[in-house]
Amino acid sequence: MSQAMKRCSAHTCAAVAVRRALSSGAATPSVYTRFLLKLSHYFYDVENILDWNNWLRSQGVIHKNRLFGYAQKNFGNNVAAAYYILTLRGSFRFAGQSEWFRPDSRGRFSYDFMSTPDAKIEEVDLSGTLINHNGLENLVKQNKLQTLSLRGCPEVDDWFLARLHVFGESLVELDLSHCSRITVGGLAALQNLRKLERLDISGLPRLQNPGLVRILLEEMLPHCQVSGAEYEQGLIQPDSQEQTEGHHEASTHTGLRHL
Repeated sequence: MSQAMKRCSAHTCAAVAVRRALSSGAATPSVYTRFLLKLSHYFYDVENILDWNNWLRSQGVIHKNRLFGYAQKNFGNNVAAAYYILTLRGSFRFAGQSEWFRPDSRGRFSYDFMSTPDAKIEEVDLSGTLINHNGLENLVKQNKLQTLSLRGCPEVDDWFLARLHVFGESLVELDLSHCSRITVGGLAALQNLRKLERLDISGLPRLQNPGLVRILLEEMLPHCQVSGAEYEQGLIQPDSQEQTEGHHEASTHTGLRHL
């Protein structure tokens, strides 16, 4: 049962109990009735606060991933992409340069990247940020992008992976570790990344058989080194393993008796 359903159930039960108590004809509500009424109001307030918090978070994600059309029009696609990455508290490196641009602990950053508007972005680290498939539109013109780290990004999903085909001729390294919304269907879309050489799929909770997924990915991308999943991971179920061990022990005991 989800948390929302639990809250709703608790609030409903308390409200029903209060209504029954008040309809019983008692002149003055008992301490128990007043307690139930207060509890009912509490759950109602908590549910509203949580709903409001979720709404604010969703609006924040939408705002952070808006299209930076004004920056693209006035400063070019490269500057707009760089600005978008930094506003997400990510970091990047231009092709042909060794310096990484990244914000400080407060999210503030230097605008020195605007001095090279023709430079293409080669490496991007957006680990732990709120990037989603809408915000990816700010990066699609970066046809020199070779490395993209999305480790622990909560909004990266199968739709996002399907959009990565725009980097099919440039992307060499991709980190998708600990992205909780990625499924096997999304990973199948990576077949368009023909230049991919390194892929990290560790810590993906929606993969039931990571070992099998790794085998399929290596067949789909023969030149890519897939890490983060062992071949046997998920292929041997616990029950099957126990049965195998039990059969082995029984065979051992039988052999000892023959001796």
